[in-house]
Amino acid sequence: MRMTLRQLAVFVAVAQEGTVTKASDAVKLTQSAASMALADLEDGLGTPLFDRLGKRLQLNDLGRFLLPQALEILGRCDTFEQAAKGELQSIDLRLGATLTISDYLIPDLMADFLHIQPQARLQLQVGNTRQMIEAVNQFQLDLALIEGSCHLPQLQCIHWRDDELAVCCAPDHPLAQLNRVVTTKDFDHAEWILREEGSGTREVFDHAILKDLPDAHIRLTLGHNEAILKIVAGGIGISCISKLAIAPLLEKGQLVIIETPFWQLTRPLFMLAHRQKYQGPGLKAFIEFCSQ
Repeated sequence: MRMTLRQLAVFVAVAQEGTVTKASDAVKLTQSAASMALADLEDGLGTPLFDRLGKRLQLNDLGRFLLPQALEILGRCDTFEQAAKGELQSIDLRLGATLTISDYLIPDLMADFLHIQPQARLQLQVGNTRQMIEAVNQFQLDLALIEGSCHLPQLQCIHWRDDELAVCCAPDHPLAQLNRVVTTKDFDHAEWILREEGSGTREVFDHAILKDLPDAHIRLTLGHNEAILKIVAGGIGISCISKLAIAPLLEKGQLVIIETPFWQLTRPLFMLAHRQKYQGPGLKAFIEFCSQ
């Protein structure tokens, strides 16, 4: 068969966007042209690459198998074309970050990278660790910076840096008023305000604290650090959250940290990439920049 790069580009765009309508915008084709390109590709292969669920298209087993190869072909073609023109390869990256990283680390990281690569284009998607793992696994992101762990063999976890969490509360909370070193027993009746399950922050709490407090009273779970800290600063409950997030309210005297040396609250942060994804010079440059 004689497949075209346009057909492969449409295939990849539909896999990433989920609908032909969104994919046609991504590849700058009309919806009818994109639909025809995908139909021609599937006809040439003699088999469908997607399961049709109404207007949404979801990769079938063959589509999932072929997607990394299509991405690599397109990536290498871009490199070839730009090298032939004597141009430096453009950097156009789809990045992901979990909430703590997106709020306190990645803005400066992206700004510093753009200073040394001013022509780069960076897109950022934010979610919890579980969502970032899924996005990288589905090739929707080139790279994600995550707080939690990932054990999928097809994904590569690269240690980036460490982050330290702490237990915090309002200054007038009973635990802050104890004139002695706290023990795990002091937390028996505490009310916790925590991040949602699937977040890296919650994973640390479950592994480090919940084993000592199996009956912990989790009063609220929220998807944003700022909302949690405002509630805790208002005198409701306590939380376990990154010191990066606590620092601004700590300086204002609205929160205090409860020292808990009996709990290991340091966690690694990772760069997450798909092992089958072609890493062009731009992605390699960003990974190296983060590592340094």
